[in-house]
Amino acid sequence: MKIICIGRNYADHISELNNERPTEPVIFMKPDTAILPKQFPFVKPEFSNDVHHEVEVLVKINKVGKYIDAKFAHKYYDEIGLGIDFTARDLQSKLKDKGLPWEKAKAFDGSAIIGDFLPKNSFTSLENINFELKSNDQLVQQGNTSMMLWKIDEIIAYVSQFFTLKTGDIIFTGTPKGVAPVKEGDVLEGFLEGKQMFKVQVK
Repeated sequence: MKIICIGRNYADHISELNNERPTEPVIFMKPDTAILPKQFPFVKPEFSNDVHHEVEVLVKINKVGKYIDAKFAHKYYDEIGLGIDFTARDLQSKLKDKGLPWEKAKAFDGSAIIGDFLPKNSFTSLENINFELKSNDQLVQQGNTSMMLWKIDEIIAYVSQFFTLKTGDIIFTGTPKGVAPVKEGDVLEGFLEGKQMFKVQVK
């Protein structure tokens, strides 16, 4: 399986990092070794002093697809989840300044939390899903899928032009504003429409 991530999909997050608003989805990848095993803590990597949390709605692909039309994209997934894309912001900034790829900052071991999934038919509308991240019981990120620049079906259609989507692939759909450094001892909890989807401790 592969992890496909969409960057800069929320305008307020683009603004908080002073990034340029893209004219098409920004795509990057994480290997399967980026997945943090369930019940494991997130251990801050030694190569970064500024690892940020980025909570994101996830989509799990349920069948093989290529060149998928947006109007048929809904047939390629039936579960929605929540996760975190951990980002070594200091390292990412150095790489961006040099025009280099982000993988070392985005795809390191344990950099992807994949929480629980819910059937997509349990949501009234996929374009109106509330989600949030709490750190030590304090709300730190809050978003709604209505704020996405590119909606889920548009993302699937776009990504499938470049990569064949396969059963079990997971798409991270972007993060809203509120990204911030994590520190040792933090307890991070993610919620989808008020339902806890993951809980992890930072070490």
